[in-house]
Amino acid sequence: MLSNIALGLVELSSIAKGIETLDAMCKAAGIKPEVHQAISKGKYIIVISGPIGEVESALARGADIGGNAIIARHIIRNAHTGALAALNKKVKADKIEAVGIVETKEALPALFAADAAAKAAFVHVSEVNTGKGIGGKGYFTVVGEPGAVRTAVTAGVKAIGEDAVVSRIVIPNAHHHIGAAI
Repeated sequence: MLSNIALGLVELSSIAKGIETLDAMCKAAGIKPEVHQAISKGKYIIVISGPIGEVESALARGADIGGNAIIARHIIRNAHTGALAALNKKVKADKIEAVGIVETKEALPALFAADAAAKAAFVHVSEVNTGKGIGGKGYFTVVGEPGAVRTAVTAGVKAIGEDAVVSRIVIPNAHHHIGAAI
C-alpha cells in the first residue's frame, strides 16, 4: 500500500557535515525529519518525509551543502507503508513461509531497495535496518510466498544495482525458528 508521501534519503561520510546538511534541508522546505543520526564508521544518515516537491527541494539543498561527503542519496515517491513501518524496527509477520534478505554496502540504500521490493510483490516487510549496530551497512528482510519473495528480492537489488549489494538470500521454506531471528 502506498502512503502518498515522499521520502528523501541522504547518507554522509561526516557526522558534522551531516548535521549541517540536516539543518539546511529543514530550512529549505516543509519536511519532517524521520531519522537523523550518527551511525558506525563516522557516518550520518538523514531520512525526511513530506510532499514530493518539498522533499525534492530539501534534497537539492542537502546535495549543495553535503557535497563530497554524500555517500548515497535517493528519493522515494509514494513510499510503501510496509517499508516505512519497518524502518529500524522489527514488524512480525503472521506466517513465515519464505524469507528474503538483502544486505547493502551502505545504510540507506536498504530502505530504497525495501520500498522497491514491497512495491514489486505481495510481501511483508519485516525489517529495514539502516546501519544501526551493524558497521554502517544496511539490510532489509521480507517474508511471504516463495515466488513473491524471489520477485521482491530481485526488484530490491535491481533498484539499487548489484554494486551496492553485499549479499542477497532467499530461503524458500524457512524453518519456524527463523521467525525469532527476523
